[in-house]
Amino acid sequence: MADKLKVLVTGGAGYIGSHMVFALLDAGHQPVILDDFSTGHDALIAPNVPVYRGNVGDSDVTDKLFAEHSFDAVMHFAASIIVPESVSNPLKYYLNNTVSTARLIRACVDAGIDKFVFSSTAAVYGNQDAGLIAEDAPCQPENPYGASKLMSEQILRDVAKAHDLSYVILRYFNVAGADAAGRAGQLSKPATHLIKIAVELVTGQRDSMQVFGTDYSTLDGTCIRDYIHVSDLSAAHVAALDYLVAGGASLTANCGYGRGASVREVLASVANVSGSKLAIENAPRRDGDAASLVADSSLLRDRLGWQP
Repeated sequence: MADKLKVLVTGGAGYIGSHMVFALLDAGHQPVILDDFSTGHDALIAPNVPVYRGNVGDSDVTDKLFAEHSFDAVMHFAASIIVPESVSNPLKYYLNNTVSTARLIRACVDAGIDKFVFSSTAAVYGNQDAGLIAEDAPCQPENPYGASKLMSEQILRDVAKAHDLSYVILRYFNVAGADAAGRAGQLSKPATHLIKIAVELVTGQRDSMQVFGTDYSTLDGTCIRDYIHVSDLSAAHVAALDYLVAGGASLTANCGYGRGASVREVLASVANVSGSKLAIENAPRRDGDAASLVADSSLLRDRLGWQP
């Protein structure tokens, strides 16, 4: 494990970012949060962690932040992440994800920060013929969300070639779960993640839910995803930080378990655990949804020593 490091966590008041802050604290590091609170929550902020309110693409905010702190690394989570919204409002995603990320990377270069861990997504892959998707699979995003993240990846790679900057890009599959100690969880309203929507249904917070697309070329006709627990995901980021501190070369790695579950299988599990019958309505496919996304995560396990 690396010595105590000061790490900027963008989006640190959000779902994944808040778990990352606690993981850094648990590992003995010193996180600092930058979040514009467009989707973040005060309730998710760890005690005694400095918080800066503002957008990562605002140079006035980052100039002040980097003048007041000497960071060893940046972990960049702040982003817009809702696939259907990216289809209906693509400019929001290219501005908030790609342009703001480019501005943040520029601020890091200007401040001499040479370690960067980037939150990317399996959405960069789009539809694939292979069962397990490896990092060298062709990137063909089906939606502006995935495209905005792929562009950000390329910016990071190009900047790293021109400047003293090392990175780990982590491509998330479907993140689920909550901190085992109850310190953080998924508070998004309205809910956009399948498991949270299903749990709201069985706890009486909604009357019904929809399954979008039942005619995919999968065993039961619904989309298949690789669900990774948020604490395992956070552990992958700690491993990435240790790897960069040890002098590891820049790399891109998938974050998933290598096994998929269909929408119907997830809902059957929720019904089984809760003892409830779920009121489910079949609906047409959503634009931008790939049929199946399941990770080959062997690179993350082999190179970074990650053990979920």
